[in-house]
Amino acid sequence: MSDKETLAVYNSKASDYADLTDEVGTKDPALLAFLNHLPPQSHVLDLGCGPGHAAGTMVKAGHTVVAEDASVEMIALAARHAGVEARVATFDDIGGKEAFDGVWANFSLLHAPRAKMPEYLDRLHTALKPGGLFHIGLKLGDGEKRDGLGRKYTYYSENDLVGLLQAAGFTPIARSFGSDPGLDGAMADWICVLSRG
Repeated sequence: MSDKETLAVYNSKASDYADLTDEVGTKDPALLAFLNHLPPQSHVLDLGCGPGHAAGTMVKAGHTVVAEDASVEMIALAARHAGVEARVATFDDIGGKEAFDGVWANFSLLHAPRAKMPEYLDRLHTALKPGGLFHIGLKLGDGEKRDGLGRKYTYYSENDLVGLLQAAGFTPIARSFGSDPGLDGAMADWICVLSRG
């Protein structure tokens, strides 16, 4: 993510976002499904980790986690979770080959420009070990726009997302849908897809 206005919102509201997403680490069905599919002692990338709730839960489950986020304030919060390797990085920093057993990209790549998504998915597929696990969560819809706080989003339909995943070499194995209020208070429909690399 390189949108300055979006980053500024996350830096200024990191604590508020941490409070809003506190239950992600303990009650999120998508995270529980991800953990159930991971081999023991996996090496996981939490891409766009936010305050690190999911990363902390993965470490407690016995996994090694690298947590990356473009927001310095979010990384400061993520680093407070024992055992989490937290570092500032953007989507353009995605790299490595067969480095991870799993990648958790939960409502982070929705801030990536649409034109860059195929590249990022290709890089993530390369970074995963063969058969590795990839979770992605995005908001459903069309086009790109800013929310009430100024964060820039790119929206996808289910078919568009599945097509992008398949084009990058992923095989979707599970999907879930829902609607929740965001940091700006607005309700938003979302999709999560769990895939194998």
